[in-house]
Amino acid sequence: MNSIQLKTRVGADGVLKLEVPVEVTETDLDVLVVFQPLTQRPTAAPDKLGWPTGFFERVAGGWQGEPLERASQGVFENRTKLR
Repeated sequence: MNSIQLKTRVGADGVLKLEVPVEVTETDLDVLVVFQPLTQRPTAAPDKLGWPTGFFERVAGGWQGEPLERASQGVFENRTKLR
């Protein structure tokens, strides 16, 4: 018997999708799923984490310099998977 532990998230549709790699193929398996919701930690206010009061409100979207431009990234090599 082998045990695998994962952390995953249930989608908004309430469906848990699992993809679990195992070392065997073409074999029948008994699978037991036990789940336990993780408790959500309360989110601390930014000022409680050491940020000045109002910091994010003042700086978010506040760039006032010359327009930012992304330089050319050049030509990328074409990679194919080898099987």
